[in-house]
Amino acid sequence: MAAADLRAELDSLLLQLLWDLEELESKRVALNARVEEGWLSLSKARYAMGAKSVGPLQYASRMEPQVCVCTSEAQNGLQKFRVVRAGAQSPEEVGPREAALRRRKGLTRIPEPEVFSASPNPLNWFGILVPHSLRQAQASFQEGLQLAVDMASLQIHINWGRSQLRGLQEKLKQLELGAA
Repeated sequence: MAAADLRAELDSLLLQLLWDLEELESKRVALNARVEEGWLSLSKARYAMGAKSVGPLQYASRMEPQVCVCTSEAQNGLQKFRVVRAGAQSPEEVGPREAALRRRKGLTRIPEPEVFSASPNPLNWFGILVPHSLRQAQASFQEGLQLAVDMASLQIHINWGRSQLRGLQEKLKQLELGAA
């Protein structure tokens, strides 16, 4: 009876692995389409604005990311990736800034202004009225980044599923050798 349960678990794990592989392939196709669409929109913007109007000379001298890729651990112990806006704070960062007790009454201090650099939209580097194709390029690359993050999480899940599949196959092999 244990062999039948093991085979059923092996079958369900194999089906899940195949679904994940199919999803990974569809995300790869979508990522390639988004990146291709982004580059095409960027070239359209260069054509509309002029070749010298959209290029490295218009970039800010000091760039800051608008989004960051963060990792977290899921319930099953696997890493999960996600895209977070650069200005957003995680729950661990919210809370008291000092570890010591504060005096509520007494000396009044002038609070230090927080240095919060809200990164402006990088499209403003190229002027105020940018062509729609430049906005489309930005959106395509942002969607591509989200797809890449999803693909990384899915790839970790697939690798975990493959190792589980190998382990179950070994158990089944040992069980069959023991029965023979």
